[in-house]
Amino acid sequence: MTTPSPDELVKVYIKIRQCIKDKETEHKENIAALKDQFQLVSNELLEHCKVNNSEAVRTEFGTFYRTVRTKYWTSDWAALYDFIQAHNAAHLLEKRINTRSMEEFLTENPDLLPLGLNSDKAYTVQVRKPTTK
Repeated sequence: MTTPSPDELVKVYIKIRQCIKDKETEHKENIAALKDQFQLVSNELLEHCKVNNSEAVRTEFGTFYRTVRTKYWTSDWAALYDFIQAHNAAHLLEKRINTRSMEEFLTENPDLLPLGLNSDKAYTVQVRKPTTK
């Protein structure tokens, strides 16, 4: 059994990647109609709750109920950061590090390293199709 050449591996890599992309596109198209129908049914159930002033309804096939879901966002991050600092409310933000920004910061400040900072690096392979001239 011979080891495939890089040419053969790249050819197969691109073919598989395109197949995945095609199947993902097909999948998105297939479920788009279902999602639309799902939203229509959900809207009807919410309307039923609204009209009947009910929070939950038991049916032969299951119980549906409505809940309030609240999302928060800001159009002024500077003001929000000032607010958080003024009220010692760092817990209002999610705990995650922006990878790209941290990389830039560490590159610009090689002597500054936050305590407890961890990182993980792994090689990946990326393949580009040949350019046509």
